[in-house]
Amino acid sequence: MAVAFYNLGSDAGLKKLDDYLLSRSYITGYQASKDDLTVHAALPKPPSPDYVNVSRWYNHIEALLRISGVSGEGSGVIVEGSAPIPEEAIATPPAADTKASAAEDDDDDVDLFGEETEEEKKAAEERAAAVKASGKKKESGKSSVLMDVKPWDDETDMKKLEEAVRGVQMEGLLWGASKLVAVGYGIKKLQIMLTIVDDLVSVDTLIEERLTVEPINEYVQSCDIVAFNKICKLLKNMFCHSDLKQSIMSLLIRKGHNSK
Repeated sequence: MAVAFYNLGSDAGLKKLDDYLLSRSYITGYQASKDDLTVHAALPKPPSPDYVNVSRWYNHIEALLRISGVSGEGSGVIVEGSAPIPEEAIATPPAADTKASAAEDDDDDVDLFGEETEEEKKAAEERAAAVKASGKKKESGKSSVLMDVKPWDDETDMKKLEEAVRGVQMEGLLWGASKLVAVGYGIKKLQIMLTIVDDLVSVDTLIEERLTVEPINEYVQSCDIVAFNKICKLLKNMFCHSDLKQSIMSLLIRKGHNSK
């Protein structure tokens, strides 16, 4: 299926092309082809240096057109409003350049890529940093926590208590299943599951700075961690199935209750 680009004269179109070229040297394949010429011809003007990947690719195609032309067939590309590819762009260099190159020593081969410029080195470093940062983000671990939330007494409205707890929202925090567990003397506690992204949420901070301060402390007397487990990759995959997820959560809640 041919790759497609639209509105290359707009910021949105250039952004898509820039993201596409982050890990690629050419539009298709491993050498310059007619696909590169199609996209090159569709650009109304040289791209801004802000689009580092597009600028790198554009300057390289420009150099090839000046030096040797482009003859690769490519796999096919769709560009909205693209101009026809001029035949001279696909051909080999002009006769004068050919004669000049023939007069040179056989050992003096033309280096199509040449030495990296400072801009190209900077662009490569930025791409590597972006890939590295993206990889780190994906590696961030998650944990499953089972927590007891205790009220002040038997007169505490447990429905409002749970609403207050679930009202705490943080990036990397997801509230799960819950139930009320009898403690004694008519008092019940809220037992609730939560999933956290380890790099974003600290359970201690969540309890001390969000769950036991005003206005929630009107209902919540204290919070205790019953179980804290790292979620391995296998368990993450299993949690993709809602029925299995609910079953596992219920088992963890029952396990925590029985341990009491």
